[in-house]
Amino acid sequence: MIVCLDISPAVHHRAGIGRYVQELTTALLAIDPENEYVAFYNHPAEAQVDPPLDRLRHLTTNLPDKPWRISVLLAQFARLSQDRIFPGIDLFHATDNLLPRLLRLKSVFTLYDLTFLIYPETHTSLNRWFLTLMMPHFLRDADTVIAISESSKQDAVRLYGLDEAKIRVIYGGVNSRFRPASPEAISAARQKYSLPKRFILYVGTIEPRKNLATLLEAFASSEFVINNWQLVIAGKRGWLCGPILGRVRELEIEERVVFTGYVLDVDLPTLYSAADLFIFPSLYEGFGLPPLEAMACGVPVVCSNTSSLPEVVGNAALTVDPYDIQQWIRAVRRALSDEQLKLEMREKGLERVKRFTWERTARETLEVYRRVLNVA
Repeated sequence: MIVCLDISPAVHHRAGIGRYVQELTTALLAIDPENEYVAFYNHPAEAQVDPPLDRLRHLTTNLPDKPWRISVLLAQFARLSQDRIFPGIDLFHATDNLLPRLLRLKSVFTLYDLTFLIYPETHTSLNRWFLTLMMPHFLRDADTVIAISESSKQDAVRLYGLDEAKIRVIYGGVNSRFRPASPEAISAARQKYSLPKRFILYVGTIEPRKNLATLLEAFASSEFVINNWQLVIAGKRGWLCGPILGRVRELEIEERVVFTGYVLDVDLPTLYSAADLFIFPSLYEGFGLPPLEAMACGVPVVCSNTSSLPEVVGNAALTVDPYDIQQWIRAVRRALSDEQLKLEMREKGLERVKRFTWERTARETLEVYRRVLNVA
């Protein structure tokens, strides 16, 4: 087989999707020396291709994101083939919420989530318009859809009437570098990111869907003030982050909230390990990798009880209604003050993450490729 993966999310560093693509492609190369993998990405002038993806044969389009998406839209409605962009390819794996119009090539489409329909206010108007218009075509045209959780699969069935037989649920994984860090490494991370001695950690993009406004409201309660708990928010600023940052000032908690900005992947395990508790109040996640990464580093987790998160964390975390501030306060207090509970959550978390490996993700994805191409 000659399989082309769209690695655009990885080379343009698109947060969670970029991590999925980088890890999946790396794992496929490690487990499958028999077949050929080819990398495709757009806007090469702005791309940073990290190992081992830099070893692959590359196909590119010079178009930046918006023109590339518009070209796919126009090809779809003009019924024009884009097969010529992918010469000598047997199968194209669309990983960037974008499936070119392919008439001769087989294709697999990774569905992360349908938040643009479920929480439209958490997307830019242009992105919402594009996905609302094009997602039905992508799901229909793909030979197989890979959903990254049962939650995303059921959303596709419910909202689009997609045949369940066309969808394969394949979870993401946790890289083996996520493990409890040494005291020396933690000390270095404290200095590098100006971390407080004891803190609650959030990792993710600062944007409306992550529900940080509710977290800040809970954090401003008298109980958090009295106990002098501090909050570290690690992640780059996303769209509509202004009101979230402004809320910190309005609540007068600037001295107890640390914004690290974007944290390098290599530093994440140490950052998790330094935390007393990981908190993840997201309204919706297609998979929700950060809670698993925190568990792998031995940190107790409190997260929302919505979408894929209960499916992913199982009984290894405390789950909370994302909108209920009092529930968040009670759950955090319990997780920080109950030493026996902390020990149980740590043990359950370390055991839970063993189910999620990128090798398993790659093997199940390879099985999809073989089935689509009818290769034994």
